[in-house]
Amino acid sequence: MIVTDLLSELQCHGVRWQDATGLSRQGGAGPSDHKALSVGEHTSMIPILNRASLDSPYLARPSANGGEAEILRDGRVVGQVSIPGVPNFYALSTADGTPYWKIATLHSKDVLATTILQHCIRMNDAASACQFCAINQSLKNDRTIARKRPAQLAEVAKAAVELDGVKHMVMTTGTPQTSDRGAAILCESAAAVTAAVDLPIQAQCEPPDDDRWFQRLKDSGVVSLGMHLEAVSDPVRARIMPGKAEVPLTRYFSAFKAAVEVFGRGQVSTYILAGLGDSEEAIVEMSELLAAMGVYPFVVPFVPIDGTPLASHPKPDNAMMQRLYPQIGASLQRHGLHSDDTKAGCAKCGACSALKRHE
Repeated sequence: MIVTDLLSELQCHGVRWQDATGLSRQGGAGPSDHKALSVGEHTSMIPILNRASLDSPYLARPSANGGEAEILRDGRVVGQVSIPGVPNFYALSTADGTPYWKIATLHSKDVLATTILQHCIRMNDAASACQFCAINQSLKNDRTIARKRPAQLAEVAKAAVELDGVKHMVMTTGTPQTSDRGAAILCESAAAVTAAVDLPIQAQCEPPDDDRWFQRLKDSGVVSLGMHLEAVSDPVRARIMPGKAEVPLTRYFSAFKAAVEVFGRGQVSTYILAGLGDSEEAIVEMSELLAAMGVYPFVVPFVPIDGTPLASHPKPDNAMMQRLYPQIGASLQRHGLHSDDTKAGCAKCGACSALKRHE
């Protein structure tokens, strides 16, 4: 099986993994219930801990030393993956005894990621919460802390660069009860990290109330920005993320325009989760519109996370993703966008999607 086809299949179906305890982080924000697996030079985040992966047609057979695994389908080996080791910085703790891995985690093979505020104004209200979100799970499981302070982030980031060769950083946050929607705490966090270590940072938040926050974020050291749509049509937005849908698409687009003026074309991106209910046509049309603006549409297959209202939601069909990727890749080509030109963040990493291979 071709490497890119195998990774795309695994991203949609997940992998059945015997005794995956301790192999990956369960719950939480970002790519939860996943493990970074590499095939040659390609590294992808693959679901292994969620309920949806239990009925995957793919089974992992780890080697004796645990550094590699064969991937089988119907008893036949279809590929081999390598498993990145535990980062060196995970062994360290802050002066107050907080393990570094509770402050920031390694994503893929060279990306440091953190959720600064492990709380969202919508998460405890079923009428407004995003149905796919598991931001509170890792906190309940004592896998993180509620608020990462700037000094802590700077300390961990410096260690991750020096000990593990981390190349860029993603800072996201739950949405606080403030009109800046988290931009302020992203600014203070990015400023602390960039003062301590040379590390490109992508910040992620909802569109703030005031476009002046974009320049403030850039001045703090942020080099790229993510403002995530997740769903692209109003009916799906209202059904899947009713609270977030109160921020209209018109505001997202005015924010995208203002952010591109500050950060530049290709340095602003948005996550689109294929499989939530949007039609393929709607995703393709939105991706073309975004790319024309200079916004990178990072389209990924939706992964149901255990403990959320969408835990039993159907996984996206890989055939659908294989129809989407070439069309979105064509939009990126038409408008001169390439993930390698992005300075930091999810699109540059590309491990949660096979889109990078279709640019």
